[in-house]
Amino acid sequence: MRALKARHAARRSPLETAADRLTRIASSGYFLAVHALWFMTWMLWNTGYIPGWTPIDPFPFGLLTMIVSLEAIFLAIFVLMAQRRESSVAELREEITLQVLMRAEEEVTKTLQLVAGLYQRLGHQLAEDPELADMMKPLDADSIERQLTSQIEKADGNSRSARGARGAGGESPAPPAPSAPPAASAP
Repeated sequence: MRALKARHAARRSPLETAADRLTRIASSGYFLAVHALWFMTWMLWNTGYIPGWTPIDPFPFGLLTMIVSLEAIFLAIFVLMAQRRESSVAELREEITLQVLMRAEEEVTKTLQLVAGLYQRLGHQLAEDPELADMMKPLDADSIERQLTSQIEKADGNSRSARGARGAGGESPAPPAPSAPPAASAP
């Protein structure tokens, strides 16, 4: 059985293959060293520190800025393409894992039901165990999803209300002043 990532890598388009290759190259130390050398040479050349070389892009290096900006745009696009593909593989892997775990849960529940049935056929009485009774019920994935979504929304609501309670300057509101003790009554 081939790895999921390997199967998807085999189905990449030529552009996706080039994006992956370029991302690998751009994240290497060699790429960094070449760029550092290139920038240093360009700046020394165009500030007149290299004798015999006529500057073609004097300070503030407009041509260099344009070249570097275009390179950054294309590198960012290629990196985003590679990340999108990796993300889709990760999402698929998560979904497969979820489905396998749900299937395993169904199998464990069925095994518990069969063992409980055999236990009763042998003449033994099952103890009143609410936890066991709950385990023998089918898993309700929708209920779990609703509970988790509710918890997440509640946590998000709490963090939003905490942010909203802060003043315009980003500071937390001042705590209330302590109340004065009640006046003593005269005897």
